[in-house]
Amino acid sequence: MEQPTYASTTERVQTWLDASTLHIRFNNPVRHNALSVDMWEAVPPLLALARDDDRVRLVVFSGAGEKAFVSGADISQFEDMRAAREAVTHYEAMAEATLTGIHDFSKPTLACIRGWCIGGGVNVAIACDMRIAASDSVFAIPAARLGLGYRFSAMKNLVDLIGPGAAKDLFFTARRIDASEALSLGLVSRVCAPEALDSLLAQYTLALAENAPLTVMAAKAITREILKPSTDLDRELCTSLIRGCFESEDYTEGRTAFMQKRKPVFKGR
Repeated sequence: MEQPTYASTTERVQTWLDASTLHIRFNNPVRHNALSVDMWEAVPPLLALARDDDRVRLVVFSGAGEKAFVSGADISQFEDMRAAREAVTHYEAMAEATLTGIHDFSKPTLACIRGWCIGGGVNVAIACDMRIAASDSVFAIPAARLGLGYRFSAMKNLVDLIGPGAAKDLFFTARRIDASEALSLGLVSRVCAPEALDSLLAQYTLALAENAPLTVMAAKAITREILKPSTDLDRELCTSLIRGCFESEDYTEGRTAFMQKRKPVFKGR
């Protein structure tokens, strides 16, 4: 069977196979690796190849340069991609497919974080199985400052990872936290000096290369079963609440204020 070649569909996502580790690097340094549409769309085909490639034991997500893992969504595309109802539906479906694809990927995934990890960057990180970070990393979920709705799956991943109290703290306040607090909350599992991040990552790539892949994959699958939601969950309510945010005047105000570099004035409607 011919072995797949990992070629990204966009230059803003770099990818390479190093021994048994597939690296996927977000490469939009001019915008601090903010996720553009082509970057979201580039990830699922790479994971589809890696799923059936016996060479791959681990997938590592990182950001190009030293300033950011991912600084959020590429806000310059919001007017075109998220202003109209149909565009919101398309954009959210695309991001959801990518994040769900990372979360449900059968093999281990790891987010290697340095610098800004904001909004969509946090979503990518918490969709992964493991997170390590340099001590100069900064984390935040600024949705409440933009007036946008946060999808159920992202909120569930956050609550499952750090608990409802800490999740609401970060989400309601939209405050920034450093790597030390992220470690104490369980948002990341390991923190090291920036110059030691490559060495720490190597510990994980070596461990996953050496450990039994079927055992690891079984553990991942069983953990997913343990965390499944209750059957009486009202998903329609969650969807309705999120849609209400995107259709609100506050969402328009949040987006406009961000582009104008001013404080938004929200009115709850």
